[in-house]
Amino acid sequence: MVFFITCLRALAAMVITNSHYNGVYPLEVIANGGLLGDVIFFAVSGFCLFSVKGSFPSWYGKRIYRIYPPVIVITTVYLVLGLYDINKYSFLEWFVYPTEYHFIASIIVLYILYYIVMKIPLLRNHIPFVMLGVFIIYLFIYFVFYDKTFYHIDVVNEFMVRFLFFESMLLGAWFRQEDVRFRNSNYKMLYFVGIVVSFVVYFISKTMFVKYESIAFWQFLNQIAIMIALFFVFAFFAAVDAKLEKLPIPIKKAITFISDLTLEIYIVQFPLIGLLKDIRPFPLNWFALTVAIILSAWLVHMVCKLFYRACDSLMGLYKRLRMIDE
Repeated sequence: MVFFITCLRALAAMVITNSHYNGVYPLEVIANGGLLGDVIFFAVSGFCLFSVKGSFPSWYGKRIYRIYPPVIVITTVYLVLGLYDINKYSFLEWFVYPTEYHFIASIIVLYILYYIVMKIPLLRNHIPFVMLGVFIIYLFIYFVFYDKTFYHIDVVNEFMVRFLFFESMLLGAWFRQEDVRFRNSNYKMLYFVGIVVSFVVYFISKTMFVKYESIAFWQFLNQIAIMIALFFVFAFFAAVDAKLEKLPIPIKKAITFISDLTLEIYIVQFPLIGLLKDIRPFPLNWFALTVAIILSAWLVHMVCKLFYRACDSLMGLYKRLRMIDE
């Protein structure tokens, strides 16, 4: 994998986790930026999955095969330990359409739309126009049906945020198409300035929309701001890829380690935050919580790795037996 993508995936995991640390920091404002982490991760997914091959059942099955085992393992463990209330959702909502994890629920739906776009050459070769079309549909739904009386455009459990996530996947796919243009480009400083400016605009606009309900009608502009920020983040990391490759090996290994655990970090963290956030004083709670999340994520990752290896071995045995029979 391209190392700047590894860095972005690790960054997404850290930013998303940090945003859930409510009650951990002395200042709550520090626990912020979760939506940015979400869009980075969806963009990374779009970048990595650009080369769609095979039939939809085969392609989609491989994606689901990598997602569901960690979800099933950690959900089962937390239900047995009583850290989840089994009556909160139905069996289907716990294990098939995992409502507790908005990211998982979103990605299993958006994979379908992404496959369609990537398999149709006319759409794959004109991704900016596809993004424009998605945005037009988004605006129609927003202005006709959406409740614009208060700010809630970035609530991750609402339907509208799926448009933002899908646009992020498409932007990641476009960056894959334009990789030569952005990778190690000479516009590093321009992209960095773009990150700073777009972040300031995004956070100021979010603060204003939350504070003043009179302007809540225009809250969709906040999602445009975060898409602009996502563009500059992706462009900057692509531009400094060669420098990232030259990082000391221990740092690269640490980044890769976090990147490999991104999914597991996301699904293990919520009950652990509730259990450990009240440890005092700060930063002891932060340290204990972070270590617990990483260790738990690694354990789930290793269990699932053993499961994947067992499945691969069984599949290999099955193929060999079929060859003997033939």
